[in-house]
Amino acid sequence: MKLLLDTHIALWAISDSPELSQAARRLITEPTNSIWVSAATVWEIAIKHAKRPTDMPISGQQARTYFAAAGYLLLPISAEHAAAIDALPQIHRDPFDRVLVAQTGCESMHLLTHDGELAGYGDAVLVV
Repeated sequence: MKLLLDTHIALWAISDSPELSQAARRLITEPTNSIWVSAATVWEIAIKHAKRPTDMPISGQQARTYFAAAGYLLLPISAEHAAAIDALPQIHRDPFDRVLVAQTGCESMHLLTHDGELAGYGDAVLVV
């Protein structure tokens, strides 16, 4: 299964945070799953780090390095992904989350998230 990690899940996974649920850990460590992180996640981390380094202690560059070291694959944002946002219902207003949902649809992936509000986008969203 192709899993796209939302920002919180990705950060919790690379830091081995106790906030990462056991269900998420199992999915991420399952050898048959491929784990992906979107360029939107790196972008979000970079923006939040620049704005409030105390709230986001790692930079986008550091996150990219950690994700690569963990073996996660990087998913660029394409024009197809951006255009797919047009078709999404206004369930969630966060632009980064909307990009992730659009990417999962375009790339036949599942989005791994802890944000229950995203479940409204359908079965491709796995709330853990």
